[in-house]
Amino acid sequence: MIVITTPTGLIGHQVLNNLLNSDEQIRVIVRDPSRLSPRERERVEVVQGSHGDLDVVSRAFAGADSVFWVVPPDPHAESVEAAYVDFSRLACDAFKRQGVKRVVGVSAFGRGAAVSGNAGYVTASLAMDDLIASTGVSYRALTMPTFMDNLLRQVESIKNQGMFFDMLSGDLKQPTCATCDIATVAARLLLDHTWSGVESVPVLGPEDLSYNDMAQIMSEVLGRPVRFQQITSEAMKATLTGFGMSDAMAQGMVDMIAAYDQGLATAEPRTPESTTPTSFRQWCEEVLRPAILA
Repeated sequence: MIVITTPTGLIGHQVLNNLLNSDEQIRVIVRDPSRLSPRERERVEVVQGSHGDLDVVSRAFAGADSVFWVVPPDPHAESVEAAYVDFSRLACDAFKRQGVKRVVGVSAFGRGAAVSGNAGYVTASLAMDDLIASTGVSYRALTMPTFMDNLLRQVESIKNQGMFFDMLSGDLKQPTCATCDIATVAARLLLDHTWSGVESVPVLGPEDLSYNDMAQIMSEVLGRPVRFQQITSEAMKATLTGFGMSDAMAQGMVDMIAAYDQGLATAEPRTPESTTPTSFRQWCEEVLRPAILA
């Protein structure tokens, strides 16, 4: 039995789709089952509710061999620790009580980097990993850089202004990965019943690119000029709080990006095992361009 959290989310729904043709029993935790496709509802067992609820996770993890764990976004959380670590506590209790064998979780890279202790969401993700590992389950933390798919949040400015924005230097080359590749790695681990222990599994995409590199690729794929504009930390935080994010969560985002600029972005060495196939150009052709044209 495999349990999928966030099965309608950006990564979770792709993991679920990758598992539908397998022989495994699949159970999902979902607040709104109507958001599942008819095929998904027919194929899976549904536990309705939040995976931050003790009763829900207790029922969902009963008899489960493996769990795909994703902390849902909580822009209004009182702190990054509350959003990641505190949210995960009840599930960790249920991992132990229900005898879950393996957990695959979405996390962030940077463990051991000099700036990782003050890196906002990254610091909280690593603390969540430690909490999960402390339960005694076998754990694989998928440790990722920035997602290519995060650029979809700026579709309107790319489409209407030919610009996208971030705090990072436009010349800083860094890894970036497509969520479809994260889902592929996660599904492979969930279907493999042979691994044990606690390890990190970096998912770094195929190449390191700067935002200026990405702007050039976007321009070529979209057939229109696109440029990157660096903004200050103050402007970034004001934008986030203007969208309704709590001060603490906005500061966590700013701290994470600042840590990337101070060396965290290249802290994970690239290996053949951590290199995944979807290039930024391919992602632009298959995901960004259709979103711009929609």
